[in-house]
Parts: sequence; structure tokens; C-alpha cells
Amino acid sequence: MLTTGRSFRNERQINDAERKKIELVFHQCDVDKKGYLSREDLKIAVVMLFGYKPSKSETNILMENGTIKDCKGVPLEPFATLMRRKMSAEDPYEKARQIFSAFDVHCRGFLKLDDFKSAFKRVAPRLQERTVLEAFRQGQYRSRQKHESNPESDRCKQANG
Repeated sequence: MLTTGRSFRNERQINDAERKKIELVFHQCDVDKKGYLSREDLKIAVVMLFGYKPSKSETNILMENGTIKDCKGVPLEPFATLMRRKMSAEDPYEKARQIFSAFDVHCRGFLKLDDFKSAFKRVAPRLQERTVLEAFRQGQYRSRQKHESNPESDRCKQANG
């Protein structure tokens, strides 16, 4: 998702580690040390920072908003500004939802212990079962706390009960 202006939802603050990562990625993608990123360099930078290849239209927008007069590409400062804006507009829970969806192979909207164990066998086969069980229990505990402190969930119980 690319935002070129202000959005209506709260945008999160970018921390120092993310700022440094943006700058590091810029320098890694500027392999010829020309001081700017070409269109192809920019695509690679987005992949490195966000994990996906930007569409042609998103790349066009980034190039238009990042290119300065008498420069063939996007220099560091405009690049950093664009990437900070993009990072701050990201949904902080999106990655967690993607991971959950990958674990929820039966599309139930919740995970059973067997789902959890199966997922961990695929992604971390050497992880001790005791560690997996503890992680599952932590998730259950947090889920219960959230559910118990949510008055909306009580209303749902009353409506369905």
C-alpha cells in the first residue's frame, strides 16, 4: 500500500532501527554508488524493506515523488522520506494475520494444539515440543485475558445465549 498524502488512521512512528535499515537498504541497492536508485534499484529496495515487488503503477508513483531535478533516479533523502511514510502507514498487525492464516489450515478462525504443533514442525522442526506447548499456552492465556476484558464479547454471549 502506498500513501502519498495523509491518511485518516493513526500512523505509527518510525524508530531508529527502521531509519537505519532504510538507509542501509538504499546503500545496498545503489551498487554503482551513483547516489540515487534507478527504477530497478528502487524495486529491489521495496522488496528488501517490505517483502513484495511493487507494481508498475506503484513504482511510477515512487519515481515521480522521489526524483529531483537533474537526477536520473531517487536520491537518499527523498527515498528515506517515501519509505518512512510507507512504513508508518503499514498495518502493524498484518504480518501476524498472515502468519495466523498460514497456521489456520482448516480455516476455523482459531488454532487447536495440533494445528500449532503441525505448523511448528514445518517452520522449526528442531524446536522442542515443550517450547511449542508453552507458546500455545501463552497464546491461550492472552486470548482469554483479552476476551474477558472485552465487554463486546459479553454482549455477544447474551445475544447468542
